[in-house]
Amino acid sequence: MAALARWCLRRRATVIAVWLAAFAAVAAAAAMTGSAYSNDYDIPGTGSSKVSALLEQRFPDRAGDSDTIVWHTADDAGTVDAPGVERRMATALRQVADLPGVTSVTGPYGAGDTSRISADQHTAYATVVFREPAADLGEAEVRRVLDTVRSAASGVPGLEVEMGGAGAGLTERTGSAHLSEAIGVGVAAVVLFLAFGSLAATLLPIATALIGVGTAYAAIGLLGHAMTVADFAPMLGMLIGLGVGIDYALFIVTRHRGGLRRGLPVEEAAQRAVATSGRAVVFAGATVCLALLGMLVLRLSFLNGVAVAAALTVALTVAASLTLLPALLGLIGMRALSRRERRRLAERGPEAMTAKGLCARWAVCVERRPKLLAAVAVALIAVLALPTLSLRLGTSDQGNSPSDSTTRRAYDLLAEGFGPGFNGPLTLMGGIDGADDRTAFTALPETLRGVDGVASVSAAELSRGGDTGVITVVPGTAPQSRATSDLVERLRAEVLPRAEEGTSLRVYVGGVTAGYDDFAAVIVSKLPLFVGVVVALGSALLLLAFRSVGIPVKAAVMNVAAVASSFGVVVAIFQWGWGSEALGLGRAGPIEPFLPVIMVSVLFGLSMDYQVFLVSRMYEEWRRTRDNRTAVRVGLAETSRVINSAAVIMIAVFSAFVLSGDRIIAMFGIGLAAAVALDAFVLRTLLVPALMHLLGGANWWLPRRLERLLPRITVEAEDDGEGAPSGPDGGEPAPSGDPAPSGTVPEPVRGPVPLPQPQPLSRQAAAGAAAGAAAGMVAGMVATAPGTVSGTAPGSASGTAAGTEPGRVSGTAPGADTARSSVP
Repeated sequence: MAALARWCLRRRATVIAVWLAAFAAVAAAAAMTGSAYSNDYDIPGTGSSKVSALLEQRFPDRAGDSDTIVWHTADDAGTVDAPGVERRMATALRQVADLPGVTSVTGPYGAGDTSRISADQHTAYATVVFREPAADLGEAEVRRVLDTVRSAASGVPGLEVEMGGAGAGLTERTGSAHLSEAIGVGVAAVVLFLAFGSLAATLLPIATALIGVGTAYAAIGLLGHAMTVADFAPMLGMLIGLGVGIDYALFIVTRHRGGLRRGLPVEEAAQRAVATSGRAVVFAGATVCLALLGMLVLRLSFLNGVAVAAALTVALTVAASLTLLPALLGLIGMRALSRRERRRLAERGPEAMTAKGLCARWAVCVERRPKLLAAVAVALIAVLALPTLSLRLGTSDQGNSPSDSTTRRAYDLLAEGFGPGFNGPLTLMGGIDGADDRTAFTALPETLRGVDGVASVSAAELSRGGDTGVITVVPGTAPQSRATSDLVERLRAEVLPRAEEGTSLRVYVGGVTAGYDDFAAVIVSKLPLFVGVVVALGSALLLLAFRSVGIPVKAAVMNVAAVASSFGVVVAIFQWGWGSEALGLGRAGPIEPFLPVIMVSVLFGLSMDYQVFLVSRMYEEWRRTRDNRTAVRVGLAETSRVINSAAVIMIAVFSAFVLSGDRIIAMFGIGLAAAVALDAFVLRTLLVPALMHLLGGANWWLPRRLERLLPRITVEAEDDGEGAPSGPDGGEPAPSGDPAPSGTVPEPVRGPVPLPQPQPLSRQAAAGAAAGAAAGMVAGMVATAPGTVSGTAPGSASGTAAGTEPGRVSGTAPGADTARSSVP
């Protein structure tokens, strides 16, 4: 890592130019080739998949994309077949048929098709077929259709005209992904500036993340030509990439600034930052990528593209943090420090960094009351996770759009005029081989009309060759209703098998509800395997890194808790509808089937990040002192600031994507923001340290046989001025012997920066220093980088030795308020 950082620093102009050229080249290639995203949820072998294939082969006119124009007259405005209304709407439909991009328009007038007029004659609809699939349509084409039909209503009081369908949805993308991105980045910039006090240092993490994410965003567009990639994959990648990209750069910049404050030259500080924190970033990024690529075990083409796209984004943000960021650090030089910090460095010389303020006091508080705080954390997580028990997977459609959208109003008008199931009819298709099959199939509609939950059934229609038949069934309930899913199951398990008896006829059920039910069933059946693989991979990495059985077990439990509680928040908002309309996210509905898989992979990866940054510092202190209480207290005090500031940035970025106008992306944004908030502020800085205090030395237990078999890996390489001293063989440190006697003064600091010898403080002096600490949680969050030993150089005492007299503070300059004060 140090060699890579040195090369990037010495050739900073080349590195910056290469990244900018790569971004420009990939973006240009993506613009020239266009996008090829696909939301194909079909899973080969399922009934809905077979229906889709047969429709495309035998009834191609039914397989294309179409939109629906709906008009409704008020009670005092007459009916839809009144002469004035009919004349205006018929003229508008003819004008729509002549518009570019429109293949045909089929309405209720002229052909005597009364089925397109509701029973009360106040609602009617027409079908518009476009020349291209909805994904390839331009917003302008659909907007012309909508404006044309709405102009017909301008002179008729009480006439309302709306439009529904995938094409109409293009006109409603009021939210902007770039607006969401700008808001999230803006909040992150504020947090970084409060932490750093330097505009140059604030811009570095943001610039690094934007270049890495921008390159990945364009690359995902190219990826869509090589494999199936969902249309929400680029925004999901941007959401994840901005969050982790800014955080990863934050960790490295924080370590670099610490080196500058200790008096290191710019290049040496940057090299050490990449050599130490850079290794942790690689470990964390690799964990996130492994969790995302764990989706490949499901062997679903729809999710494969999402997994590769998100992992590609994380990989590029890690690469930018390790190469582009050091070049930028060399470019800005000492401006990584604020003017006040540079002035203080020039006047007073290098200074020791200490964990002080709110984080230090919190670490002591957790040590004093671990049982109470652990109980509070468990109770909070349990309450938030309760809604997860009612999680229901299914489709969200335009009935979940905001109430003021044209697609939502068209959906509601059709449901009121023709029944709630009209928006999601079921399609039954059967292969016909012989007279017996034909007779059974043509008699099937009469049987279906007597089934509970069926509102209407069309007559059987045969293909030109007579070897395939299709029947349309309109349920009596909405597509999202559990009753509709129950109807699909009843048709497949009971009704259709009885109709097929004595024939070779095989009838399959398709349609929106059937397709999503099939997709959800496959996801649920494979979810245990997926979660098992992700948990096993994460636990194995932690076992190797920290050489403990307890650490990975606790991490797995904490990750599951974070996932369950975040799902609870998503269910409460999106499925129960608590505040969904107020947030502009539409009304309540089921959760998308693929959401659990993607969120589990992302959350396990992000949770592992915080676990690594927190426990690596605790492990370092444990190796040095063999005192669990000291290790947990010092580790929490010195890393919680960076973890909390990183969490604030992630929460801001994720929450901002609620404004994207996309319900699916909003689900991811709220779910991930809730998970990060709970993980950082409840699990990692409260429950994990409390449990580690309660477990004591058992945290670090590892069977001797396993100890000999496991290879040794290091999450963070030891910085010359930081880290636990190694033993002669570079492995575990040599035993430290008996604890230092009470009141012992630590040995003087050795290393490149001479520091004054610390002196013990009385209880009164320590309390006064604590009361006078003015650093806020945000402004002082980034005082130390993960894994640092509070600015000590080699040989310095870095934690309270066992047996230190209560109230004394060791390893710090006089007057410092620090986490190293022992608990009375």
